Amino acid sequence: MDQPDDRPDFRFRLTRRQLLRWGTVAGIAGIGSNGCSRRIEQAPAEVEPYLRFPGKVAMRVVNDRAPCLETPWRYYREDLTPNEAFFVRWHLQAIPTAVDLRTWRLRVGGRVNKPLELSLDDLKRMKATSIVAVNQCSGNSRGYFEPRVPGGQWGHGAMGNARWTGVPLCDLLKRADLKAKAEQVTFDGLDEGPLPSVPDFIKALDVPLALQPEVLVAYEMNGKPLPMLNGFPVRLVVPGYFATYWIKSLTEINVLPHRFDGFWMQKAYLLPANADESPHDLAKKVAPIGRMVVRSFLVRPEAEERLPLGKPVALDGLAFDGGEGIKQVQFSTDGGSSWSDAKLGDDLGKFSFRRWRAEWTPPERGSYALQVRAVNAAGQTQPTKPIWNRGGYAQNVIETVRVHVV
Repeated sequence: MDQPDDRPDFRFRLTRRQLLRWGTVAGIAGIGSNGCSRRIEQAPAEVEPYLRFPGKVAMRVVNDRAPCLETPWRYYREDLTPNEAFFVRWHLQAIPTAVDLRTWRLRVGGRVNKPLELSLDDLKRMKATSIVAVNQCSGNSRGYFEPRVPGGQWGHGAMGNARWTGVPLCDLLKRADLKAKAEQVTFDGLDEGPLPSVPDFIKALDVPLALQPEVLVAYEMNGKPLPMLNGFPVRLVVPGYFATYWIKSLTEINVLPHRFDGFWMQKAYLLPANADESPHDLAKKVAPIGRMVVRSFLVRPEAEERLPLGKPVALDGLAFDGGEGIKQVQFSTDGGSSWSDAKLGDDLGKFSFRRWRAEWTPPERGSYALQVRAVNAAGQTQPTKPIWNRGGYAQNVIETVRVHVV
């Protein structure tokens, strides 16, 4: 399907042929007859249901309604993740499938002196800025947690890197003229729950964070209008923070004189506060998830790949964090017993993927455990053992990729 264009009424609909094809593949993928996917009990590497949604390449289906689609690993060979392969994560079943730009408005209200109601054209007439930033689901890699935790069983593909273009949120808030004692700003999109009892997906940022110049109301992704499945016509971009705050199809911005107590801030997306936890000893205090932690991955070679003896092998991967910036990447070919420095690629900004490369010549036949670890500018690195939490969030253990030299 074509990307959103400049027509006033962009429609995102499935044809009968697409619906039939969707249903056929869904049956193979283990999606129930009621249209909702059954939770995958196996680890992501063991089950690979793929489905092609409109505007997307074939992607691994974590859930089909609301859509949760995982980026195929090969697309991480690029610094910027293509729009058509960018992961998808919606929370509520009724997602927007059509937006009439003649009537759509972004409203800014609450504790402000000058409430705003802006069309997409109004936003585009304001001074635009661009930033390259990683968007990563809080539950990325949840499928590998041991013991297992409930929720979408993501592999490693619930992340992507893009150049986002739009209006700084601070410019909108300044135009709206915040009143004194404004404490938090909430954000609401066009998605809705299947029943009135389902809490609306609303997230909140503290005012000082909302006023940071890198936080955007974005209408472009990699130089094109946002795909419908990634938040057309505009979405919030909060560089360095997990994707739970990156509200898609944004339509309401509300300034509050107090802290927001909605479900998705008080009951969901929580991590232990100042303590670890285990399945048998849950933390007593929890807090909303925030910035991303340091992560790194090996993109090439891939797991279980067979490599030739005595020939140089190109190692290639990516690293990122919550905005300090990647300072160093090291790799190991012996399961972490020894480490060597990798060469860092182009610096696209402190919120972006940072490419790393190295070369290795296998000395003998056999299986090898390849590992990679990153260090950011603040000296933070990755743990050697997974840190468990009840939500399956913020995984950043040093990953191991096994290859075979023949």
